[in-house]
Amino acid sequence: MQRIALINYGSGNLRSAEKALIRAADGKSEVVVTDAPDVIATADRIVLPGVGAFAACMAALGARSGVIEAMTEAAHGKGAPFLGICVGMQLLASRGLEFGETPGLDWIGGDVRALQSPDPSIKIPHMGWNGLTGVADHPVFGGLKDGQTVYFTHSFAFFPKDEAEVAAYVKHGERFPAAVARGNVAGVQFHPEKSQGAGLDLLARFLEWRP
Repeated sequence: MQRIALINYGSGNLRSAEKALIRAADGKSEVVVTDAPDVIATADRIVLPGVGAFAACMAALGARSGVIEAMTEAAHGKGAPFLGICVGMQLLASRGLEFGETPGLDWIGGDVRALQSPDPSIKIPHMGWNGLTGVADHPVFGGLKDGQTVYFTHSFAFFPKDEAEVAAYVKHGERFPAAVARGNVAGVQFHPEKSQGAGLDLLARFLEWRP
């Protein structure tokens, strides 16, 4: 049975992500909530959740001794499939521009910046259900179609330097990436664990993904 390491660094959506992964696994995968480097480095798949400010999440992740190194070994050394959720996706960026500049993991080049809305009637943060556009032909996102609604709650978004690494878009005031993918690394700005059937389907596809 494959082991899924769900990274525990004090993220607010950890338990709901765990429950959704267990449900999506349907008894075929073991989901382990952990900050143990040896468990992470040897896991078959990695999921990095995240809620809150980029700088705070990056600091919390870095404060867990050996965790970033273990994630890097698993994803880049072994090629284990990796999924970032919400701020967990944003941390893949080169840097975050929230309350100053904070270096990210730099696994996918680009910046995380505040959402902008030229229309004052469109409020920030972006909260609630919204429809995806430009969904890529990708194994993890194959169950999503243009117009599929998923659940968002955020004020910042990740803008990769290379648009080829954007796997889906969404619009709220401006058009911005809702999902990214590069090699064995993928990320979603929305919350699969709050997106009902579409979210569970995405997690199930991630658990079967063979990049």
